[in-house]
Amino acid sequence: MALAKIKMPFVKVYTHIVWSTKNRIPFLNSKDLRINVWKHIKQNANEKGIFIDVVNGYSDHCHCLISLSTNQTIEKVVQLIKGESSFWINKNNLTEEKFAWQDEYFAVSVSESMIEKVRNYIINQEKHHLTRSFSEEYEEFISKYNFKSNEK
Repeated sequence: MALAKIKMPFVKVYTHIVWSTKNRIPFLNSKDLRINVWKHIKQNANEKGIFIDVVNGYSDHCHCLISLSTNQTIEKVVQLIKGESSFWINKNNLTEEKFAWQDEYFAVSVSESMIEKVRNYIINQEKHHLTRSFSEEYEEFISKYNFKSNEK
C-alpha cells in the first residue's frame, strides 16, 4: 500500500491583538462607524491573506483574534491592518479629524482551549465598555499577562 503524500506545514497560531487610536481619542464614536471599520479591516485582511477570526472594539481601540500563517509576523500583520485601515478611514472622511492609530499594540498568544472565550470577549466589546474604560482594560491586560514596561 502506497503512503499518501503529506503536505506540510499545518500551522494554527492564534494571537489576540489590541491597539488604540492615537492618544486614545474616541474617533470611532458611533456604532455604525465601528461596524463599517471592523468589516473593512476583516475584508481587507482577507484580501491580503491575513486570517482574522474576529475583530471588534470600541470608540478608542480595536481587538483582533488572528491566526498567523507560516510567512507572517505579528509586527507585519499589525502594520498592514493599521496602516491600510487608517488610510481608508481618512480617504473616506469617516472621522471629523484626521484619523490615526497609536504605534504601540498589545499581543498575546491564545491556546486552542481559550479560543471561544477570547472570541466572545472580543464580540462583546460594546457591552463590556459600558462599565469599563479602555484604560482600565489595558491595565488589566498588563497585570494579567505580567508585562513589564521598557520605560526607564
